[in-house]
Amino acid sequence: MKNLKMKMARVEKDLSQDELAQIVGVSRQTIGLIELGKYNPSLSLCVSICKALGRTLDDLFWEG
Repeated sequence: MKNLKMKMARVEKDLSQDELAQIVGVSRQTIGLIELGKYNPSLSLCVSICKALGRTLDDLFWEG
């Protein structure tokens, strides 16, 4: 399942996949795969992404 919530939050922060990847310490490909729903990130990576985007885990990763 695509993570459109994460992509929208990234775009709202005016960050490219590469810029977000550098902030959280992963590759651009990892960010792309998370957004496509093809990679299941660790909890610590989820938390780092949330902090970088100013969102909560529920905002970005809870399906509902």
